[in-house]
Amino acid sequence: MAMLPEAGPAAGGNRAIVTVIGVDRVGIIAAVATMLAEAQVNILDISQSIMQEFFVMIMMVDLARSPSGFDELKAALNERGNAMGLKIDIQREDVFKLMHRV
Repeated sequence: MAMLPEAGPAAGGNRAIVTVIGVDRVGIIAAVATMLAEAQVNILDISQSIMQEFFVMIMMVDLARSPSGFDELKAALNERGNAMGLKIDIQREDVFKLMHRV
């Protein structure tokens, strides 16, 4: 019987997936990137598009240098998203992969 990998920092390393969804307007990328930079989170890859009036962005980030804990960062991103009228979330890479397996 195959065992699924445990979720958590050791299993997924230091990478995570950040998603941002909301009505498009100026400054979304700047606000999210600035917040991540202030938390010493490195953006490894980024993809964004506009679907009609909606802004959609997904980032792969490296948390290795961040002094913030994962839960603290998640709460801060969720709070910033609420303040900006966006849905901003972060998931550990291993959890994201498990949730999106076919």
